[in-house]
Amino acid sequence: MMVDELLCVNGDEATCQLTIRQDNFFIDEDGLMAEPGLIEHIAQSASAFAGYRAFEAGATEPPVGYIGEVKNFHLYKRPNVGDILTTTITMGPEVEGITIIRGETKCGDDTIADTQMKIFVKP
Repeated sequence: MMVDELLCVNGDEATCQLTIRQDNFFIDEDGLMAEPGLIEHIAQSASAFAGYRAFEAGATEPPVGYIGEVKNFHLYKRPNVGDILTTTITMGPEVEGITIIRGETKCGDDTIADTQMKIFVKP
């Protein structure tokens, strides 16, 4: 699991948090999170947001989502074990079950990664 908590939702924006633990699958031997871990964290943050929206709309089961495309991923700094990541997801337009999202991950005040993704949510 790559999201500890959905902190807040405000319209088309949500903020999630993750504390990086030593047993995280994406931790390299150098104690830093690998790039795919940040992509997965952003995707799971979007999934948490989509699940929240689905439950608010009356769903009884969380939706299943898939990453369709990762675009313009920027990695500025790899986080360490013990770091707390705060990721803001902004939902864009949805067309035929595909939603464009933007994700920005911070560690403290520093942006460490950002990207745009296409997410397919299966109803």
